[in-house]
Amino acid sequence: MTVERARITVFDTTLRDGEQSPGCSMNQPEKLRLAHQLDRLGVDVIEAGFPVASDGDFESVKAIAAAVRRPIIAGLARACRPDIERAWEALKDAGRPRIHVFLATSDIHLQYKLRITRDQCLAQARDAVRFAKSLCDDVEFSPEDATRTDPDFLCHVLDAVVEAGATTLNVPDTVGYTVPSEFGDLIATIRQRVKGIGNVTISAHCHNDLGMAVANALAAVAAGARQVECTINGIGERAGNASLEEIVMAMRVRPDRFAYETGVVGDQIFAASQMLSEITGVPVQPNKAITGRNAFAHEAGIHQDGVLKNPLTYEIMTPQSVGVPDSKLVLGKHSGRHALGMRCEQLGYQFDRRALDDIYRRFVRLADKIKKVEDHHLLELIRDTHKPSGSATPLIEPIPSAKAAAANAPASSLPATNPPVPEPPKPFPVGPQTNAFGVPLPAHADPHHEQTQQEDYLWGV
Repeated sequence: MTVERARITVFDTTLRDGEQSPGCSMNQPEKLRLAHQLDRLGVDVIEAGFPVASDGDFESVKAIAAAVRRPIIAGLARACRPDIERAWEALKDAGRPRIHVFLATSDIHLQYKLRITRDQCLAQARDAVRFAKSLCDDVEFSPEDATRTDPDFLCHVLDAVVEAGATTLNVPDTVGYTVPSEFGDLIATIRQRVKGIGNVTISAHCHNDLGMAVANALAAVAAGARQVECTINGIGERAGNASLEEIVMAMRVRPDRFAYETGVVGDQIFAASQMLSEITGVPVQPNKAITGRNAFAHEAGIHQDGVLKNPLTYEIMTPQSVGVPDSKLVLGKHSGRHALGMRCEQLGYQFDRRALDDIYRRFVRLADKIKKVEDHHLLELIRDTHKPSGSATPLIEPIPSAKAAAANAPASSLPATNPPVPEPPKPFPVGPQTNAFGVPLPAHADPHHEQTQQEDYLWGV
């Protein structure tokens, strides 16, 4: 029986919240270019900007609304008439416009930032959504700093904006304060207590100040949220936003835990990541999940040996599933003979085991000094190791096929008899085998097979 998977709306805010990340501002052509890539990526909503913030942002939102027709195009507005009017002016030509209204609701924001009372906040939120609704059918409301807002007051505000016409209720963890179990409980409370909640979509907008943005977003989805707000590469204010690629791939790799689906086109993820990095000039951290350059790179010898035999030994998704061309075996001091031999073959050289041992010893000494061995280093090492004055171990070049060799050889040089049969390799010496706790393992029915397997494993690393 097929299990029905709930559809999660992916709301991308790279062009709005992501752009607020220091050093990540974009001009209109850059925003439009990235918006087209987000369209190819298959996101459901593109938050194109904050139209009242500047003339440039207004023009960018307007241009995206006119040019990108499939997804919903959203514009942000504070809960006041001038912001909402400016947002609508930028969005009105969109095929599917959305006005996104926000107002802080936590006591610390009301007292120190807005200097208004809870009652004033409630009235302002209701009036702003009602006005936005008079202009646009699709209105999203965000109670800023929701996770530090008194839950009773938060539910009162959400009651009011649903009655005023909001179609999406976004719950922002604005300062990255919450933890997954707590955030899930908050979403469940909203579902239970807010009137008319069955007619609106609950959304989650999580920041990464404690490194839990993706975990919090997934907890919200598990509790009933059906929209996630996220950015490419997780860029955004301070420590960033929940990462789009991590949320999407968590659902795809672990459908047993996250029985949800999105419209994101997986093989466009890496292209979007690279485009954003190129536009902003901000590189992706090497160990970034999914899109970092090390996400599908392997240096440890045991890992390289496993990946060469079956990539699933150390990769839980294929590189191609997110648009990365292929895995990379990085040659460094932790690499093994298996990966070194493979790279030598790719460069056009083959060695017998003794010759590769000779190369490997020199390779490890070099890797200790320079950290990462590039192809030109390896070629230089091969030439230096096997020049006449170097090791006596011969270099074995790629061998042409027997038929081609016979055709090219002079008749006088052809052997009159069959070549001698090479001596079979000696078994690799293996002592008594134990498990990880020191308990002796039963002897294998074929000792020679066991020794060969052990030899291949140890030699590979």
